[in-house]
Amino acid sequence: MTAVTNPVVIGRIGAVYGVKGWVKVQTFTDDQEAIFSYSPWLLRQQQQTREVEVAEWRAHNKGFIARIDGVSDRDMAAQLTGMDVVVDASRLPELSDDEFYWHDLIGLRVINQQGYDMGVVEQMMPTASNDVLVVKANDNDAFGRQQRLIPFIQSQYVTAVDLTEKRMTVDWPSDF
Repeated sequence: MTAVTNPVVIGRIGAVYGVKGWVKVQTFTDDQEAIFSYSPWLLRQQQQTREVEVAEWRAHNKGFIARIDGVSDRDMAAQLTGMDVVVDASRLPELSDDEFYWHDLIGLRVINQQGYDMGVVEQMMPTASNDVLVVKANDNDAFGRQQRLIPFIQSQYVTAVDLTEKRMTVDWPSDF
């Protein structure tokens, strides 16, 4: 099995497609077809993990379907539904200095320009116009917030990202 020291979820196995072992594939990669260039995949669900090769794939409607090597019928394919498609982060393409993978932003401490600790990035949320940071507020948030939604627009709202210090600076009011 391929060693994965820094796992990144790049997709998920969806519903079974047909009777010959095909499954629908939900991709989280920016270039939707790029998920298939990462084979072999590590499929993971809770404590269950298995390495698989993509035997074949194709675009279907607005998504993708794939057949996993060794999976030849609907019952076998059904065992894969809901599993995350995982690869090691080292296999992802290098980014420029002002670009970030979502998994790099999760867990960063968010501080506004006035020095207020707004909490930690819990997840990223795609929207039609831009990605949004979901920031889980601290338990003792002075404004009683449980979370904040901050548009991830660099140089407008996100003024600095320091992955080494695990910190992000934002131009966002603490009471919003």
